[in-house]
Amino acid sequence: MAQLMVRNLADDLVKALKLRAAKHNRSAEQEHREILQAALRGPRRRTIAEALTAIPNVGKDADFVRKQTSAR
Repeated sequence: MAQLMVRNLADDLVKALKLRAAKHNRSAEQEHREILQAALRGPRRRTIAEALTAIPNVGKDADFVRKQTSAR
């Protein structure tokens, strides 16, 4: 597995990383991995079921009935 060394970080940034790591009950190194993975892999795609359940339940079915405007 590859290693990555980051040099010349500001002290306040290192402190913030350590505080964030402690908040998540992990080491600063593990927190650094998590941050990199989240930034580089992008957001997780939602499943169709998750997308559908996120749609708010508004209106009544009758509100969405198509009204025929001309006879064919």
